[in-house]
Amino acid sequence: MKPRIHPESRPVVFRDRAAGAAFLTHSTADPAERVEWEDGNTYPVVDVEISSASHPFYTGKGHVVDTEGRVERFERRYGSRG
Repeated sequence: MKPRIHPESRPVVFRDRAAGAAFLTHSTADPAERVEWEDGNTYPVVDVEISSASHPFYTGKGHVVDTEGRVERFERRYGSRG
């Protein structure tokens, strides 16, 4: 790795606005806003719209779209190529 070309990695809190959850992790982001974490230290905070705490795939609240029968219905309406 070349020296002095990589951004500095630091602890950052990512706060999910939809779920009200927060995660402390490392990132190269350097926002101006800071928040006090559970350990008593202050860290930069990044507000995100969606994370694993609120995403339907990870929470199990996703909707399954029923696509079975759509091809058959199309072929009934417009005929098949055969």
